[in-house]
Amino acid sequence: MIPRSIRTSCLVGLASLALFGCASDRRLIVTSDPPGARIWLNDTEIGRTPASASFKFYGVYDVRLEAPGHEPLHTRRRVEAPLYEYPVIDLVAMAVPGRRRHHVAWHFELEPAIEQDSTAEHLQTELLDRAKRLESQLGPPPERAEPPPENP
Repeated sequence: MIPRSIRTSCLVGLASLALFGCASDRRLIVTSDPPGARIWLNDTEIGRTPASASFKFYGVYDVRLEAPGHEPLHTRRRVEAPLYEYPVIDLVAMAVPGRRRHHVAWHFELEPAIEQDSTAEHLQTELLDRAKRLESQLGPPPERAEPPPENP
């Protein structure tokens, strides 16, 4: 049998490992083209790109970016848990001293905005051109027959 003092020392050692073992640094790093876009994660603004924010849970995040002169972007992205965060494995990982870092980098390309005024002008010009092409394909309008005289 193991002496009581040794058992107590081992238990205290294991408890201190569990308390001061693994610390986790979870961080999202978001960049965009163009830089300087405002970014929201799950409807919480985190700043302008390039931006970083800590996160607490793994899973799906709603991401929204807005930049002047560009179309707004609204999408969803998933953050997958690393192996050492899976159940049972995480208990062993917590007992190992050290710091765990999990940094996830996302990059977004924003499309330039379409100017509404030039689009309306472009559509009107295109419509008139199509009408002229159709008119030339049809040829001259048929001659109208005179209406029959009315009987008194």
